[in-house]
Amino acid sequence: MPSAQFAAKNILDKLMCKNMYFAYILKSLADSRYYYGSTDNLDDRLKKHNSKRVKSTKSRVPFIVHYYEAFETRKDAVGRERFFKSINGYIWLKENNII
Repeated sequence: MPSAQFAAKNILDKLMCKNMYFAYILKSLADSRYYYGSTDNLDDRLKKHNSKRVKSTKSRVPFIVHYYEAFETRKDAVGRERFFKSINGYIWLKENNII
């Protein structure tokens, strides 16, 4: 069975195209905690997190992409990120066995 990171990379390869935005959840392999964000290039963003170029996550590397959703607009991706960070988003993520 492929690892989650391998499976996520294959999916990302298929979805990476211009004008796509992503709301994502990373999981730290160091402490098993989650990080929520949004970006227009998920592969590059994961590389930045794992190369310690993101202040809020540099002490928790390495990360894997745990979950993501793709959107046509930045506004929608940022809105979904904010939802993930809300109490209702937390409940939704738990109820759907995402976290």
